[in-house]
Amino acid sequence: MAVPSRDLTMLDVVVIGAGPVGLACAIEAQKQGLTVRVLEKGALVNSILGYPLRMEFFSTPELIEIGGHPFPVPRYKPTREDALEYYRLVAAREALDVRLYEPVVDVLGARGGFTVVTGKQEHRTRHVVLAIGFFDQPNRLNVPGEDLPKVTHYYKEPFPYARQKVAVIGARNSAAKAALDCHRHGAEVTLVVRGAALSDSIKYWIRPDLENRIKEGSIRAFFNTSVEEIRDTTLLLKGDGAGEIPNDWVLAMTGYHPDFGLLERFGIACASDRDCTPIFDERTFETTRPGMYIAGTVCGGYRTSRWFIENGRFHARQIAAHITGRQAAPIPPAGTHWKTEE
Repeated sequence: MAVPSRDLTMLDVVVIGAGPVGLACAIEAQKQGLTVRVLEKGALVNSILGYPLRMEFFSTPELIEIGGHPFPVPRYKPTREDALEYYRLVAAREALDVRLYEPVVDVLGARGGFTVVTGKQEHRTRHVVLAIGFFDQPNRLNVPGEDLPKVTHYYKEPFPYARQKVAVIGARNSAAKAALDCHRHGAEVTLVVRGAALSDSIKYWIRPDLENRIKEGSIRAFFNTSVEEIRDTTLLLKGDGAGEIPNDWVLAMTGYHPDFGLLERFGIACASDRDCTPIFDERTFETTRPGMYIAGTVCGGYRTSRWFIENGRFHARQIAAHITGRQAAPIPPAGTHWKTEE
């Protein structure tokens, strides 16, 4: 294994994660005269890259702007492609030092003298901000056959599923949109819902459409039902819809969670509540490891609906204020959620 090279420059802040909130943290720190570097294991705003093609955000553009840069779009709400281009341009305009495809493997040291270790280099910094999101860690079904090639926890587009028997697992927005999209592009769709009904969190303009498709029988739905086993050509169900049904593809739209293993490795304690919420100061976002902060969705643990770009972007000013010893204004209350609520 190659030994990472060492950059002897002492930075003020290293941000881990180049999503919208991570970029917002870097911009705010830079505005306060701090030296900043952003490390990202994938592409710029990697989570948005993984969204369905041409997906429309639930939020209007002004709610997901960062760094004071206007987000002009030719329609009421931006699409995935609009957002990818917007955040790319913002990072360029701010001349952010962003290192892509450089996953962090460890953070050594203490406040004032951290060493952030990646597979390529060691970066020295006085403070660390974790803005790692949650989209890379799907909530697994934990059933036999889940690792078969026909199973995915990410939905991109409907065309591979035309004329195929597709099972969509889940009851929230992601599942609802995938089921409707696949149905309208020629798939034979079965929706498998663990609870007794569709989630109340499904957006008001999507829910009636799905309910009507279920009522007319064009989308088959099993409620109070879960997957027992995934087989090569069938799906074994248990509960009210128990039985074996023909199946070509499984879209497991069961949500996502932060990388708790990474948080533990970095020395961040989590509460013993059901959400495994990381412990941090809600005024400063400093964690139980002094000098290390968290920002964005990762703050909510399993409760990934608590923080989004709309309110998570304001974590940036709280963190920068604490590092520089200033007083920051309170975080505004959350508005409309910015994307599919898992």
